[in-house]
Amino acid sequence: MHIMAISTVDDGDLFWGALKKAHGRLPKGAKWVLAIASTDGTRAVNVIAHDSADAVREFFEAYAGRAATTEYFDADAANAVGLAR
Repeated sequence: MHIMAISTVDDGDLFWGALKKAHGRLPKGAKWVLAIASTDGTRAVNVIAHDSADAVREFFEAYAGRAATTEYFDADAANAVGLAR
């Protein structure tokens, strides 16, 4: 399943630095599909393929929780464009 992590970023340097560290420490079986920011750096969308939104939340918050407020959603892969199923 694909999980969307949509963040409002408070500290861009801290947030993206933390995610760079997190990328190298993904839980077994997880795959980082997308990481993108708005041009002003205040919003970010990450898509991670993993077993559950709760597992992604736990992992993501451990790294980036201090730098952003993030909401987590199961992605509707059946209606997505460009997302491998």
